[in-house]
Amino acid sequence: MVGVARPHRLGFGATLRRDLWWIETIVFMVGLIVLFGYLTVSAFLDEWAFHIGPYYSPVFEPGPFMLLEDKLEKPFGPWFLSPAFVILWGPAGFRLTCYYFRKAYYRALAFSPPACAVGDLWPQYRGESRFPLTLQNLHRFFMYVALVLVWFQWANAIRSFHHPDAGWGIGLGSVILVADSALLSLYLFSCHALRHFVGGGIDCFSCSRWHRLRKRGWDLVSFLNVRHPLWAWASLASVAAADIYIRLVANGTITDLNTWTGF
Repeated sequence: MVGVARPHRLGFGATLRRDLWWIETIVFMVGLIVLFGYLTVSAFLDEWAFHIGPYYSPVFEPGPFMLLEDKLEKPFGPWFLSPAFVILWGPAGFRLTCYYFRKAYYRALAFSPPACAVGDLWPQYRGESRFPLTLQNLHRFFMYVALVLVWFQWANAIRSFHHPDAGWGIGLGSVILVADSALLSLYLFSCHALRHFVGGGIDCFSCSRWHRLRKRGWDLVSFLNVRHPLWAWASLASVAAADIYIRLVANGTITDLNTWTGF
């Protein structure tokens, strides 16, 4: 409207809204700090057991990559980083550049803006046109990495049903790892970038069999995309929960309910 100043020019928090808009911002802030904070710390806790029987923490998967820890000990010097960093850069990059999580941490951590139609903390708004925010454009490339790693995650979940010494069975840890893999898949396959990748750049969905097939894929991703925020938070929480559970079992704090014996 002509003659009405933009919220960010009126000052931080300026708004005509009368609802409790700040509640969502606080929930975002707490969720991001607690969940991302824990997973960041967890990646360094490789001396606190993260594996027992058929269970591997999802923070340290895919399991075969952990062999690099021994290979890099000599002659390349000590491997000073946790083996989690061999693979975490892909999922971490995918989440941090995710369209939905951008909204969450822009509002909750940068207050740019803290909510719709609420004044920014910063006097000028430039969007993502300058470094380092231009790196957000790497999201689709991180998505390609995530599309590969998600199958390792499922391999980890399936492997959790086979104890190396006792054979096939099932435990509470197996159920948790399957649920975690399912939520991670829902988050990945509801991605906005994947939706464009599957069905973007087509002017006519009915012009060929290939286009019709892509339309079906686009419809499926679109259906999942409606609840993308739910899958984003649920999958983030499930990774942390699975890591905590397996660590507690591996370190003898709790006992896993399973059809095997010994842990």
